[in-house]
Amino acid sequence: MHTIKPIDREAIMEAVHDTRRIITVEDHTVIGGLGGAVAEVIAEGGMACAFRRLGLQDAFSPIGLHEDLMSHHKIDANGIIETVRELLQLDFEEDDDWTDEV
Repeated sequence: MHTIKPIDREAIMEAVHDTRRIITVEDHTVIGGLGGAVAEVIAEGGMACAFRRLGLQDAFSPIGLHEDLMSHHKIDANGIIETVRELLQLDFEEDDDWTDEV
């Protein structure tokens, strides 16, 4: 997704429907960023999914080299791969109905 505004609601809901898994990654705070915007679309769309926001959490960050901070916050390649694997290991039955009545 290349922009937050306007957000591509259709693409997000299609991804939720097809995968039941969403991961957002941003190199700044997760508060008020892409992850929050995507979470709003999912919540308003009435369909559930496994969802993870990777980025700087709402806490003081240690001081260090850029690559060390990326690793600490799990927004480096290894952290992203770890999160993807975690979500891929979730076992969803094909016939599970994840739609909610809104």
